[in-house]
Amino acid sequence: MGIKASVSLYSLQYQYLQGKMNLEEIIAFVKGLGSDGIELLPDQMLHGTPEPTEETYQMWNALVRKYGIGLACDDVFLNTNMFKNRELTKRECISLIKKEIVMAHRLGFKTIRLVSMVPAWVIEPCLETAIENDVSLNIEIHAGLGFGVKKTDEYIEEMLRLDSPYVGIVPDTSLYMKRAPRVMTNYIAAVMGNLNPDLIKYTDEVFASGTDFFQLNLKSSDGMDPKLRSMIKSPADGFYAANISGYENRRLEELDSLAKYIKHVHFKLYEMTDEGDEYSIDYKEILQYLHDHDYNGYVSTEYEGNRWVLPDHEIPEVAQVTAHQKMIQRYIKEIEG
Repeated sequence: MGIKASVSLYSLQYQYLQGKMNLEEIIAFVKGLGSDGIELLPDQMLHGTPEPTEETYQMWNALVRKYGIGLACDDVFLNTNMFKNRELTKRECISLIKKEIVMAHRLGFKTIRLVSMVPAWVIEPCLETAIENDVSLNIEIHAGLGFGVKKTDEYIEEMLRLDSPYVGIVPDTSLYMKRAPRVMTNYIAAVMGNLNPDLIKYTDEVFASGTDFFQLNLKSSDGMDPKLRSMIKSPADGFYAANISGYENRRLEELDSLAKYIKHVHFKLYEMTDEGDEYSIDYKEILQYLHDHDYNGYVSTEYEGNRWVLPDHEIPEVAQVTAHQKMIQRYIKEIEG
């Protein structure tokens, strides 16, 4: 079956929200890229989620049939803060996830991505519903919210205890960054000014050495790498330091013991270069790793360079997603033959 290229429709949110492309036009665009599938955020693009009308289901099913597009993943958010005066109770959380499972099945998805930090106690009460609907529940392991973070570690422990094909993980490649996003640095320098060049240089040195500020901060008694703190001279520096601490440069080998639980992968996109590669992430290495560990699922482009586009500039979603998909498909072909 092999690795398949897909696009998270999150990547094209600006086109959708600004009315530049509707849902059908987005699906047609992704199909036209030669992509195998799509990843949907129902909260963003389907009215009535998690209980859409029959008309909405019919509309969706008609689009899937028309374009023959694969269904990679359904992105689910556990909105515990729906009410102003309280968080959802455990019973309400479980009920909500069960509704999301049923909806995913009705839409045709077999894989749900649970947003990072979803509590582990949700999983077992929802497992029977997941099995009945043939839909797996998988938490996103994201930089800054991943390994070493209490809720994520609790989920992994519960996953290993249950050891079910219906419980897994969705690694996000923000965990495996070789360099800080250049678009982030350029944005902060242009919009806020007074960005310490020594801070940028130190960041490059840290990533080049094979580590990152998330891990260095964990080792500090006050939660921030002392050298990083010493270089903060302006609000721009502080903003840069806070953001750079959310990117990680981990070793892929850390996934070895969890490889069989990988159900989907988010392929972050911050900036495609003129040479046809992502600036911060070595995707050939990641795809080779997945291939070598017999991964047979989707990898989804997830464009987040959108948040670092300068004011009064168009967000280049279409061009960036196009280039990223070309890169993914090229490397899959090279690796799998």
